[in-house]
Amino acid sequence: MAMSKLESPSLLTDRVFTAIREQIMNGGMPAGHRLRIRDLAAELGTSVMPVREAIRRLEEAGLAESVPHRGAVVRGLTLAELRDVYYVRRVLEVDAARLGAPNMTDEDAAVMAAHCAAMSEAVAAGDVVTALDADEALLATLYAAGGNAVLLDTIRGLWERCRVYKIVGARRAVEEDDGTLWSFQPRLVEAARDHDAVAAAAVTEASLLSATARIEHQLGGVG
Repeated sequence: MAMSKLESPSLLTDRVFTAIREQIMNGGMPAGHRLRIRDLAAELGTSVMPVREAIRRLEEAGLAESVPHRGAVVRGLTLAELRDVYYVRRVLEVDAARLGAPNMTDEDAAVMAAHCAAMSEAVAAGDVVTALDADEALLATLYAAGGNAVLLDTIRGLWERCRVYKIVGARRAVEEDDGTLWSFQPRLVEAARDHDAVAAAAVTEASLLSATARIEHQLGGVG
């Protein structure tokens, strides 16, 4: 992915940041992956300076961290941190679902149903990254209907923070033919279509409790 060296430094840094972030978000760079500045510069066709600045921004965003004797790596989370993230997600997303469901329009419900169908198709094809993208788009449609942009932005930040673990968990679910992970979304679409705030909140909470249990099992059940 060569980048033009004629671009302004700030625009070039933006593009490098976006390129690396996308690789983290799609599972191409898992937790612990070393972000070697010269290798990335060669891969992206740029100098080391925008890569260095992009990594600094990734560290500020919580997606990378500096490790002694290794340099910058894709940031991982301990099991205790993941539990905390999923606890906060549950608090915020249950409320977001409760706020969004009563305000859903027919168009919103149709958009959610379309994302649910796209998710199911991606799961059947074994494409977990696309499935997770569709799942997050489905949830964002519901949460946005609540009208609290700050709440949605905060939730998106938490999704990003645990994305590498969501990908690992989703891949394992596909490998083990475990459909539990994907079973909540049709029920959530139905609750949203019915403007049922109680049901939407309950399905959201059940989904996140299931995800928490899956992660604890996946990472060995120890903090």
